[in-house]
Amino acid sequence: MDSSLNAFLERADAVLARLEPLLPVPRAVIDWEQCLAARWQRDGRSGFLLPLDVSLDMRLSDLIGVDQQRDQLARNTRQFLDGLPANHALLWGSRGTGKSSLIRALLAEHAKGGLRLIEIERDHLSDLPRVVEQLHKLPQRFVLFCDDLSFEAGESDYRVLKSVLDGSLEQAPDNVLLYATSNRRHLVPEKQSDNEHWQLVDGEVHPNEAVEDKIALSDRFGLWLSFYPFTQDHFLSVVEHWIGELARRAGLVWERSEELDKLAIRWATGRGNRNGRCAYQFARYWVGLKLLEQKA
Repeated sequence: MDSSLNAFLERADAVLARLEPLLPVPRAVIDWEQCLAARWQRDGRSGFLLPLDVSLDMRLSDLIGVDQQRDQLARNTRQFLDGLPANHALLWGSRGTGKSSLIRALLAEHAKGGLRLIEIERDHLSDLPRVVEQLHKLPQRFVLFCDDLSFEAGESDYRVLKSVLDGSLEQAPDNVLLYATSNRRHLVPEKQSDNEHWQLVDGEVHPNEAVEDKIALSDRFGLWLSFYPFTQDHFLSVVEHWIGELARRAGLVWERSEELDKLAIRWATGRGNRNGRCAYQFARYWVGLKLLEQKA
């Protein structure tokens, strides 16, 4: 009997050793008192929230020239934190104009007040019901953040997303809200061919249903905020702000000049972008160069 039992146990151990790599890895429960942000990570047919170590160095005051957008989203977020009615928000417009930075700045502003951020990729939005289920009844307030939400021509996923948004977020608990950014206002490219076929019903003109179908997706967001390309003055103001911030941290004495403005404009022209991201990159380049010259 002992030899038979030992043989059975050895076979059982061998089977378990083969099965163990196939079993889901146990995930630690997130302590939301300490964790400020997480990312939804797809794992086979399921998924889990992966804690993130985020930096809180972006402030609302760092966002120059987008005062109206900043104030509207900040007000909506305060309503959300106070348990008042608030809207899902779509931030759309030119790249590098501060859409994602604004959402991260809100986390820095309100983390102590219980705001938490969860990043979710566009391709994982069908998992929204699973994400929301994990956040239900928690005392913190969660913004689900989907960056660069858009769909290409021919993709039908946006129809699935409409259903998911209606099904999981319209009935979501009061502590969950969705903020998304996109380069397109209606998330799906609109073609002139969408309007080629018109129908007359009782004398009334109706556009092609494809147009309404595409626009209906962005209608799921109650708050639309538009971000436009920077003017030259706006760009230079952002450059001045970031050089000032970086110089202050490094103890560098500097002053704005016409030569500096020309360098910044030339930098933006060479990249074909005149936006906040480009301004920040130039500020890092210029401050780093001056600090290097001081060491020489």
